[in-house]
Amino acid sequence: MFDVLVYLYETYYRPDACPEADALIKKLSAVGFEQDEISRALGWLTDLTETTNALSGRPSEHESFGFRIYVDREVDALGSAAIGFIQFLESAKLINSVQREIVVERALAASEAQISLDKLKVIVLMVLWSQGKEPDGLIFDELFADDDDSSPRQLH
Repeated sequence: MFDVLVYLYETYYRPDACPEADALIKKLSAVGFEQDEISRALGWLTDLTETTNALSGRPSEHESFGFRIYVDREVDALGSAAIGFIQFLESAKLINSVQREIVVERALAASEAQISLDKLKVIVLMVLWSQGKEPDGLIFDELFADDDDSSPRQLH
């Protein structure tokens, strides 16, 4: 699923630049993606649109300026590295609290025992892409930084 999402991001500058669903499925199949992978990715994107519309429709009701406490299910699914990365993005004002909640919801929807940091970065990228927001240079570097070679991230 994540390979399909990355392909869509790299191939289509904006979500509205994607062809209709049937044509897109044919193109993705022609590129070599499996039908199951395509279905999961497109379903995930459809749910992303619904979640974004639901949470972004009334930002004053959903905007938060407090500290986010993660419940056990979220901690188990995200892990400390992913939660730390989300906190980093929010403290650097690269995402807001509504976008954070969308990222958390979509990470939980990925249905993986624990989401890797690399996959979380794809989720963040897709959330911004779906909203028509292009990541600035700092967030783009963070989203594609090689975690094996980078030094520990500092929030100050």
